[in-house]
Amino acid sequence: MGRAFEFRKSRKLKRWSTMSKSFTKLSKEIQISVKENGPSPESNSRLKALIQNAKSINMPKENIERAINKSVNKTKNNLKKIFFEGYGPYGIAILVEAITDNNNRTVANIRSYFKKENGELGKSGSVEYLFKKIVYFEISNNKIDLEKIELELIDYGLLEIISKKKYSTIIGSYENFNSLQLELEKRKVEIINLGFDKIPNNLISIDKEKKILIIKLINIIENDEDVQNVYHNLNI
Repeated sequence: MGRAFEFRKSRKLKRWSTMSKSFTKLSKEIQISVKENGPSPESNSRLKALIQNAKSINMPKENIERAINKSVNKTKNNLKKIFFEGYGPYGIAILVEAITDNNNRTVANIRSYFKKENGELGKSGSVEYLFKKIVYFEISNNKIDLEKIELELIDYGLLEIISKKKYSTIIGSYENFNSLQLELEKRKVEIINLGFDKIPNNLISIDKEKKILIIKLINIIENDEDVQNVYHNLNI
């Protein structure tokens, strides 16, 4: 899981490299979170995570408040999260997460990308089961005994720890997000960043020429302004 997660993270950061794009993506996520679970970070753990991530990339406080207020004022928020499931060439599974204010536009665009690049959209549930939902916490290594904390956090949903020089990444099961977050805060672990992801259960390897065609389709989908994330099981 570690290598797949690190690759996805670096690819996502590359796509979100411009500040304006990062702010737009996070603003949409905040609006959806508030719409689904309310505007209080204390009772909406996902919103709490998103606000922390927004602060970590220096998103202005007024931008965060504006995103929250748009969802509180329902007349100004018609955003909706939608998922697309399908297969690219050579049987590579692709799961697309989008947030849109125009469902017809987004559906038409995603369908056209798949069709143009010899892929095929599938029915709901046709691909999602091939991925595992996870939560991750990037934590400072200061004053942390990683071996000790790894053993102690297994009861709170820990799946894996990816250790690096300055920080480490704690990966946990999606269902245990709240308990894992609360336990880290209780231990006064410094959380630098946190988020949610989907990791393929198994990766598929294909030759270089075929791989180029898959990557082309993935890049086209990722560049759509309504698309938040693209998950796939290609071994890149």
